[in-house]
Amino acid sequence: MRKIAFLITAVFLLTMLSACSGVTPGKNEGKISITDDLGKTIVMEEPARRIISLYTAHTENLFSLGLNEEIVGVYVNESYPPEAVQKPAYDYREDPEKIIAAKPDLVLIRPFVKENAPDFVRALENAGVNVVCLYPERFEQFDDYINKLGVLTGREKEAASLLQDFHRSLKAIEDSTSVLPKKKVFFEATETEYRTITTDCMAATALRLAGGVNIASDVQPIREGSSIAPYGTEKILAHAGEIDVYIAQRGSMNAGGTPQAIKTRPGFGTIKAVKEDKVFNIDEKLISSPTFSFARGVRELARMLYPDTFDDLSRYKEQGRISRQEMAEVIVKFKHLPIFTPTSKSYQAKKESHVYGGFVDVKTGHPYFDYIETAVLTGAMKADAAVFDPEKPVTRDELAGIVCRMFDLDEGKQKIAINDLEKIQNARMAELVCQNGVMDLDARGFFRPEDPAAGSEVLDALAKAAALKQ
Repeated sequence: MRKIAFLITAVFLLTMLSACSGVTPGKNEGKISITDDLGKTIVMEEPARRIISLYTAHTENLFSLGLNEEIVGVYVNESYPPEAVQKPAYDYREDPEKIIAAKPDLVLIRPFVKENAPDFVRALENAGVNVVCLYPERFEQFDDYINKLGVLTGREKEAASLLQDFHRSLKAIEDSTSVLPKKKVFFEATETEYRTITTDCMAATALRLAGGVNIASDVQPIREGSSIAPYGTEKILAHAGEIDVYIAQRGSMNAGGTPQAIKTRPGFGTIKAVKEDKVFNIDEKLISSPTFSFARGVRELARMLYPDTFDDLSRYKEQGRISRQEMAEVIVKFKHLPIFTPTSKSYQAKKESHVYGGFVDVKTGHPYFDYIETAVLTGAMKADAAVFDPEKPVTRDELAGIVCRMFDLDEGKQKIAINDLEKIQNARMAELVCQNGVMDLDARGFFRPEDPAAGSEVLDALAKAAALKQ
């Protein structure tokens, strides 16, 4: 009896405590609540299942969280990941009824949208749509931003796992660059007035992690909250002898500033980086946008600053055979090519041609994805429009074609008879590499086109071809 009385009392007390706290057991259980970056509290009964993203960074991160099915709309100028391009497109400059008709339970925006289209946002909210405004202005806010996306979509575990991998990748790069000599860098944010970046923005963090020292560390933002700061020609040239590497971001913020254009600017020939051909572009989406691709951007910067370290290929010297995915990496690193980053035009090729992200056997997230897309879209490697065969060995036949396309070999001085020429798919290219001494025949005069190419053979052929072009 005493146990029963105790249980009745406990239940009564719990009920009273719940009533006093304003929580009704069962009714509010499982509710989602976050405060967005405008200070608005959003409460949802369950994770979002129909999501429209009106900012490219939100879109990319949602896909990273595995929300392909839940995303029912994206912003009009999406280009990454490739899956986003297939989604219905929406614009905050259009009639809000178009979005309302899609019946989303969550619309994600950034402050820019609220500031520039307040009536649009108000119309969505009046229609009962959950509009959430998120935008991490600094790198330190990125984790909180991703965790909020995880809460809103029921992907908290996925968010935590992605963040763990993200920080592990960044730490690995930082650990590598921390023992190398620092490189002094001027980072051009926009070609207009040669503006640079502020010291607390994401691009500045990327530069620091990659081992760069920003020579413009004393700048002030062009306006409060901006990541852009004035600099100008006079200050740049005052540091001409110090600038080891000159980097200009390109994208919607900066359409100019190509390496060739930078090198021909009046007075810029005195800059150390220009003299030593250390002028590069980087896609602003990789380092100035709050996405997991930031880690890819930091690695790209590290490759620009320390090519001998981050593009080192010595591990392939003793390898018996090279797969096609490994060959793609070799191509990119040997020529120090920037990884290919898409624009909306990257998806407009003919159906019989490969388009970015179109390989069924190499999707985003594949460890060699960037290398493969870059090697194929720059023309160095050939592939079926939809199939790449990443683990297939590279043959001597294929290697001959790759070398010729990479270096545009001329007719060799010495004619060489190849006894198995009829068996070679890239026959003319095989002749060119042999005539130029880039690849050899065996003792009987056979090319052996179907033999797998060994790592040492690949590196040797590339080195010889590069030497011919010097």
